[in-house]
Amino acid sequence: MRIATWNVNSVGARLPRLLAWLETAAPDVLCLQELKCTTEAFPLAEVSALGYEVAAYGLGRWNGVAILSKVGIENVQRGLTDEPTYEDAVESRAIGATCGGVRVWSVYVPNGRDVEHDHYAYKLRWLEALRGTVVAESNDEPFAVLGDFNIAPSDEDVWDIGKFAESTHVTEPERKALAMLRDAGLTDVIPRPLKYDRPFTYWDYRALAFPNNNGMRIDLVYANGKFASAVTDAYVDRNERKGKGASDHAPVVVDLTGA
Repeated sequence: MRIATWNVNSVGARLPRLLAWLETAAPDVLCLQELKCTTEAFPLAEVSALGYEVAAYGLGRWNGVAILSKVGIENVQRGLTDEPTYEDAVESRAIGATCGGVRVWSVYVPNGRDVEHDHYAYKLRWLEALRGTVVAESNDEPFAVLGDFNIAPSDEDVWDIGKFAESTHVTEPERKALAMLRDAGLTDVIPRPLKYDRPFTYWDYRALAFPNNNGMRIDLVYANGKFASAVTDAYVDRNERKGKGASDHAPVVVDLTGA
């Protein structure tokens, strides 16, 4: 089984590239983030024509997550257990489903903006709710949380840690939240190095970040033991970040056996 995650940074703007990638990469399950559309506006007909069932969750022009599957979609849950609000509103940042016997969550963790911003405190509360959901769903089936975590797990996961200082994405509280997921039984299943030394997944559109490989590894796959033990290969599809009309994130792909 091939399971992937991709922050497409607008499914509408990226639809031609998404459809082409689904045909060439052929994931059985794809977790999407940053749809930037409502559930009703998701391009269901186009994706379904390629053989995918879709569970989408979008509440407006920002955020939005989805799971695409060729192996069935069951037990769909939109939103986390005890998920916090931001400015008194729920945001569409998490969706879970069971696909072919594997429980997956597509998550778009809040950015945090600035360590002094209310959004940063919201991010930490949101991550605590994610941990609670992981604990509540723990069982013997293969389980993984995939998506844009907006956290670089270590200093090696940013192109120059000196450029970040106390910026979001690299602070101790954010990394502690990832450690709490590990304490809950999950592990980062993407090995380093992969097919190149620094497997970044995100590069800013500005300042020639992608050509200079000034990136970050913030798109992650955190999985339980049964999922992790079935992983046979994993890669970041860096080529999908190239060219006109690309997302600022690249897809992350994991191949499993026996799942």
